[in-house]
Amino acid sequence: MTLKECKKEEKMDREFQKKFKFEGSINVLTRMMVDPATTEKRGGGKNLPLRRGEILDVIQFTNREQILCRNSQRR
Repeated sequence: MTLKECKKEEKMDREFQKKFKFEGSINVLTRMMVDPATTEKRGGGKNLPLRRGEILDVIQFTNREQILCRNSQRR
């Protein structure tokens, strides 16, 4: 990983923390795949767009219906 890529990832992490008011370091709890049979959904506001078969990093389980995740583009 180059220095430029490192700085870009750090910037994305800071934006993530600011947007979701997330304090502390970002630790990935687990990874999960979006169901390949599901319909693709557009994101909006704080919702992540979902694509079939995409791998997501789970950051926090917020409640029974919502999970704080990020995709491979660190969004």
